[in-house]
Amino acid sequence: MIENLDPSLVDWSRYQFALTAIYHWIFVPLTLGLAFIIAIMETIYVKTGDPEWKRITKFWMTLFGVNFAIGVATGIILEFEFGTNWSNYSWFVGDIFGAPLAIEGIMAFFMESTFIAIMFFGWNKVSKKFHLAASWLTAIGANLSALWILVANAWMQNPVGTTFNPVTARNEMTSFWDVALSSTAINKFLHTITQGYILGAVFVIGVSCWFLLKKREVLFAKRSIIVAAAFGLIFSLVVIGTGDSSAKDVAKYQPMKFAAMEGLKKGSEGQSIVAFGILKEFGEEKNVDFHFKLEIPKMLSFLSDYDFNSFVPGIDDIIEGNEEHGLMPAQEKIERGKVAIDALRALNTAKQNNDTEKLNELIAMFQDKDFKENYFKYFGYGYFTNTKDLIPNVPLVFYSFHIMVILGSFFVIMFALFLYMGIKNKIKNQRWLFYVGIISIPLVYVASQTGWIVAEVGRQPWVIQNLMPVKVAVSQVSTTTVQTTFWLFATIFTGLLIAELRIMFKQIKIGPKEGK
Repeated sequence: MIENLDPSLVDWSRYQFALTAIYHWIFVPLTLGLAFIIAIMETIYVKTGDPEWKRITKFWMTLFGVNFAIGVATGIILEFEFGTNWSNYSWFVGDIFGAPLAIEGIMAFFMESTFIAIMFFGWNKVSKKFHLAASWLTAIGANLSALWILVANAWMQNPVGTTFNPVTARNEMTSFWDVALSSTAINKFLHTITQGYILGAVFVIGVSCWFLLKKREVLFAKRSIIVAAAFGLIFSLVVIGTGDSSAKDVAKYQPMKFAAMEGLKKGSEGQSIVAFGILKEFGEEKNVDFHFKLEIPKMLSFLSDYDFNSFVPGIDDIIEGNEEHGLMPAQEKIERGKVAIDALRALNTAKQNNDTEKLNELIAMFQDKDFKENYFKYFGYGYFTNTKDLIPNVPLVFYSFHIMVILGSFFVIMFALFLYMGIKNKIKNQRWLFYVGIISIPLVYVASQTGWIVAEVGRQPWVIQNLMPVKVAVSQVSTTTVQTTFWLFATIFTGLLIAELRIMFKQIKIGPKEGK
């Protein structure tokens, strides 16, 4: 385990991974949502035999294909970075983290690759029902890919189903199902994919509004809007439920992230929730305070565990401790973590010196239940000296969370409005509504990215909650190398994004094609 690295190497490694993840997540949610919308549209075509539905399906399929190809490219680079930039992390958790990624590659990716070929090139080569099955299986495969990646990410947020092997200094999986079916994994998967469904629905509505604004393809646009609005409304309501479950999971396993989401300095029973507020300057001391805030009484306590009077810890409670509510001070966690790190060092020394008696003694210590619960549980804290370093960027997490919630509420109203107007056939001349639909496309991408900012920035400074800080997870490479690849990736990804947008705009401008 590396303890003292150049801070700039850690920062640049984080920047590079963040860059790759942000670009990758531009493409993924559209793939998740659009795939099912396409499958629904094709189902209507097969049921009705109306060739207009086939035309509609093929148009959205073209845009899906462009997005899918670039999403795969960025995803491959993202996975390679675990080995190139985060080799210490990969060594520490490779036996666990690698399993869901391997399943994703073997099962889900090949499932997508097989059926996407039929989906695009099998229109006149296979039966309608077989082609429809391929479309549904492509959509399911895309979501299975997301499942296993999100299981891996959820384990980083809540490491369960594993044990630490002190001889190899690696975490080893004890229960695959504990990892795959943890509450964090289930909530993260459901919340993330439903967010993707919302993005896909907004995209379809926004593009359809452009056609209506141009007075082109009116029937195509109306039908697309009705399907997308119904699909989006259903899952915008579902995402509220999955968001609520996710928040409760965060409150239980990542209380610092939960406090940062609300800018909560000092906790209390019957804690109010901040509906909106403006934070004061967040400097080196990392003090949290507001210029002003609008609160809803007791709602944060209810959000955390369905109890209006429950205690919700704030940042000060987590750092300084709260004896009344059983919260250990962060400084004590640091000291206990140092004991675990020193024991691991001693074990490595005994192993190198072939001191079998000492080695067996230390192995037994790491296997002892009390040592695990009282010392190794805080292993990652031992790499810190300043408790302030355990506090994430509160303003970034706070504003990202509230932007996400506000936009999520807006989309519920938007879907309901478009669905009503579409069913009542009142949408044709509502130009203001067309602009709302078009503007909603960038807004839904903002909501998508802010969700991941909350998830990933909120758990800083951890790469694995409580076990491994980011600063000891990086590879021993030069800062210059990481800087060079950062700018190289920034250039390539920006070029890919520009290329995708140009192709998308061109295909949208062309519109649905005539013929079979």
